[in-house]
Amino acid sequence: MSKLSARHVYTSESVSEGHPDKVADAISDAILDACLALDPHAHVACETACGMNLVVNLGEITCNGFEKLNPKAIAQRVIKDIGYDRPEEGFCWQDFTYVNNLHAQSPDINQGVDRGDPEKQGAGDQGMMFGYATNETPEYLPLPLVCSNRILRRLAGLRRDKTIPWLRPDAKAQVSVLYDGGKPQAITDVVCSHQTLDGIDENTIHAAIREVIREQLAPTGLFSDATELHINPTGRFVIGGPAGDSGITGRKIIVDTYGGVGSHGGGAFSGKDPSKVDRSAAYYARYVARNIVAAGLADKCEIQVAYAIGLARPMSINVSTYGTGKVDEARIADFLLSGELFDFRPAAIIRDLGLLTPTGWTYADNCVYGHFGRTGVPWEREDRAEALREALF
Repeated sequence: MSKLSARHVYTSESVSEGHPDKVADAISDAILDACLALDPHAHVACETACGMNLVVNLGEITCNGFEKLNPKAIAQRVIKDIGYDRPEEGFCWQDFTYVNNLHAQSPDINQGVDRGDPEKQGAGDQGMMFGYATNETPEYLPLPLVCSNRILRRLAGLRRDKTIPWLRPDAKAQVSVLYDGGKPQAITDVVCSHQTLDGIDENTIHAAIREVIREQLAPTGLFSDATELHINPTGRFVIGGPAGDSGITGRKIIVDTYGGVGSHGGGAFSGKDPSKVDRSAAYYARYVARNIVAAGLADKCEIQVAYAIGLARPMSINVSTYGTGKVDEARIADFLLSGELFDFRPAAIIRDLGLLTPTGWTYADNCVYGHFGRTGVPWEREDRAEALREALF
């Protein structure tokens, strides 16, 4: 956001659990969870594609006991839980063609990741990962993304408990916020497109969704009668989910992270075990950034970390505070590189965050409404903020 003018409007979007790409993410992460339950050291790179009455799994999995798993049954469970239960809609948990093309992981990759000594465990891939935090919301996330997620979470709850029985699983929300001097001033626009049953009056749809938007955004103090609402702007949204558009694992990387604020290295999360630094290092970078902001070292913080496949120590760590830092960025970066408080080696990340043995959470739980800003997951703890204050102030 350092490149944006002092007064500007920023927009972020969210998608629901029924969005076709999120259906794919959820199936991939449910298969990952099942593999880790069998073998905490499983290596999983599971992709899912879904379309009209079709689910395809492909990728690389090495897991002791994998023969005990039934990936199709996992996909059926996920799709049923999301709410695709009407065969006439073209995508239903009871009736779809399933293709399984999962196979063992390449030994060329495996030899760089498994070295016997976990402290020497190399990164599962090369690349750059980013973590970001801002103090503009209690979730340490940008306000437009938080608002978009709130709207869709609430609508999903009303769909599931039948309060609004004509809602279907696929939806998108988009929120635009006016900033001045880096601070949110007003919510200028909200777009919400939600799949519905056929035959529902347009006025009924608009009134119900408008009320949810108002309920969720009014507490911010930035929603007003001047906020423009655009609800199902095409006029009709009945054909949705994988029947309306294909879905593929990993296509919602901006929705999954920070709504476009900050940077992104390009790697997706879902379907990957934590030896893949695309996932684990991005979680850890978020953990570090959140602790830096919680410690009061900056109002905003972005961490970049880069790896080479097969090597444990990162190639570089960069810190940007977007001009909000109370401590010099280079000093923070040097402290992070020292390893005194945060250890960016893959094995240490996995150990510190408990990524092989999730307790009270699953990877599939986290694949919708963003991977960050949640409660009950270890990368959202602020348990090292005080140590950061003592070391750097």
